[in-house]
Amino acid sequence: MKVNQALDSGAGEPVEGDALSASSRGERARERLLAEAMRIFAQKGYARASTREICQAAGQNVASIHYYFGDKAGLYRAVLLRPIEAIGVDLGAFDAPGLSLAQSLRRMMTAFLCPPEAGAPLEPEMLLYLREMIEPSGAFHDVVAQHILPLHQRVVRLLARHVGVDEPDDALHQLAFALSAMVHDYGMSRAFMDGLAPGLLNGEGAMQRVLDRLVGYGVALVEHEQRARARGEHHEQ
Repeated sequence: MKVNQALDSGAGEPVEGDALSASSRGERARERLLAEAMRIFAQKGYARASTREICQAAGQNVASIHYYFGDKAGLYRAVLLRPIEAIGVDLGAFDAPGLSLAQSLRRMMTAFLCPPEAGAPLEPEMLLYLREMIEPSGAFHDVVAQHILPLHQRVVRLLARHVGVDEPDDALHQLAFALSAMVHDYGMSRAFMDGLAPGLLNGEGAMQRVLDRLVGYGVALVEHEQRARARGEHHEQ
């Protein structure tokens, strides 16, 4: 039996309305597989997660992974890409030349600032990426090279423009790491932050105040790099 027949067994020859319905069903099935795969991969890791378990959790038959993703590795790659693609959409044209540094940083940091709710466990996306940082897979290396690197390069070129240099250098890469780390920590360390400063991330307008400060800190870091270069303290590495 063909894979698409296995997914929609018993279906007759589609008419136009049926085709639209089948397309909608297919998209929902794919999304369910991605959501359950994200949860199970995050909990168990790539090697220990089984495709049968993922399909059962998603309410799909075992042929569905082959149909939508090719194989388990293709599914895992799609799971890794999902949050990156969402961030890419949220970033938009954060590096547009007409924006001030503060405006660009605000757009960039807004896309990355996503702490879990107070008391909630880490989101599966965060947990999966933490797992990959400890035990990186070949798929993760490919995703970094093909999808994360271009975003990082956009940030570094933005910083180069505002610092006043033609070509990015190692110091600007370090500056980009510092800016992203400031924001990412709110996602990874929410439980610690709530324990150390319970009121910081809670209450009306709390996250907006946090974002305002982060943008200010980011501008200060860039200005520090500008002053260091003006004093001749920058050295090529």
